[in-house]
Amino acid sequence: MRRRSPHLINLLSEERTFLESLVRDGHTEQRVARRARLLLAMADPETVIEQLAQRLEVERTTIWHLCRRFDELGVPAVFDAPRRGRPWVISPPGAGVD
Repeated sequence: MRRRSPHLINLLSEERTFLESLVRDGHTEQRVARRARLLLAMADPETVIEQLAQRLEVERTTIWHLCRRFDELGVPAVFDAPRRGRPWVISPPGAGVD
C-alpha cells in the first residue's frame, strides 16, 4: 500500500481570517474548531505532520482526508457533511409519557 502524505494547502487571507475566527469563537463546536486548527497548521510550510497529528490527537489519515476535502470544497470542509435519512425530531419533555 502506497502511503500518501498530507500536503500543504494555500489559504486566501479571507479564508484564514474566517478559520481563525472559528478557532477563537467560544461557541464553535470542538470538532469544527479542531478542523480549522488543522487547516491553519497545514497552511504553514514549517508544519511537521507527525507532530501536528500527535499534538491534536488525530491520525495522519484524518489530516489527509481533511486536506482532500478542503481541495474539493474549500472552507466549508470544516463543517459536518449533511447526513442521510430523516432528521431527528425531539419532542418536548413529558410528551408521550403516560
